[in-house]
Amino acid sequence: CYELKCDVFKLDEGPATQVVLTRDEGLQYYRTMQTMRRMELKADQLYKQKIIRGFCHLYDGQEACAVGIEASINLSDHLITAYRAHGYTYTRGGTVKEIMAELTGRRGGIAKGKGGSMHMYCKHFYGGNGIVGAQVPLGAGVALACKYQGNNELCVCLYGDGAANQGQIFETYNMAALWKLPVIFICENNRYGMGTSVERAAASTDYFKRGEFIPGLRVDGMDVLCVREATRFAADHCRSGKGPILMELQTYRYHGHSMSDPGVSYRTREEIQEVRSKSDPISMLKDRMLSNNMASVEELKEIDVEVRKEIEDAAQFATTDPEPPLEELCNHIFCDMPSLEVRGTNPWAKLKSVS
Repeated sequence: CYELKCDVFKLDEGPATQVVLTRDEGLQYYRTMQTMRRMELKADQLYKQKIIRGFCHLYDGQEACAVGIEASINLSDHLITAYRAHGYTYTRGGTVKEIMAELTGRRGGIAKGKGGSMHMYCKHFYGGNGIVGAQVPLGAGVALACKYQGNNELCVCLYGDGAANQGQIFETYNMAALWKLPVIFICENNRYGMGTSVERAAASTDYFKRGEFIPGLRVDGMDVLCVREATRFAADHCRSGKGPILMELQTYRYHGHSMSDPGVSYRTREEIQEVRSKSDPISMLKDRMLSNNMASVEELKEIDVEVRKEIEDAAQFATTDPEPPLEELCNHIFCDMPSLEVRGTNPWAKLKSVS
């Protein structure tokens, strides 16, 4: 049983403050977070070896957000996020193998090697989106579909503190509130939008209050149980027909904005170290489980070994799987269409598209 702290806005009551964690849940959250962490560290390594190229935004440090959210919604619910998407691709049902192979641009990747780091998708997961804030209106569209179909599903719509000042987000708040859409807007506040701290970017850093006419909550995004309970409360709010709700998760990223940002020019190494030592999501869960005799050190070590092996095997696959052949370049432009000719880089280069 644990005590939770939560700030609320325009709500008469907040999430449960007393929560229960079972041993099985704890072990499951630990394994998932550890897998995400190791996967991102492996991606970092492959990037430095120039095996992964281009954009690559890593999620290490923020694992409790994804795991906590997924623990309180169903896989039949919908989720859309920005470009820091590897973790969510995994929790939504993608495999480490498919994610790693997508990062290296191989055939066995989750988007057949054509999407890369920022564009991974699976069932009920509408991907990483490369344009800052653009996923928010799309998420409201998914929520509109949920309402239209009347299937009691909802859409979780994620964005960062950097996107929180985008105009399209406020336009979306307005429509979602007018139409009472079943959408949970979640701001993953990791304190920096690229290299700009929240204090330098936003006149109000109370992101959970910025929906104005939409109720909001703010919790510790480094604590998987806080995130889980807040999400459970938000999901109940949406499903009971009360319309949209806003959540702010206070979290932190250990890496720079992307792999091309060393991440230490706008913040000190000491700051990163302090977060790691005091509020790392994996360490906090581990300590909690050990101090309550819910698991033994040996058991958790065993999970670590299994996770490491899974990541190594996935990396092995991602570096040996073939790249997609050129003739597949234009496939899947349309869905359910007879094959069509596509012009290449000049009028004479003809390519074929198969749906």
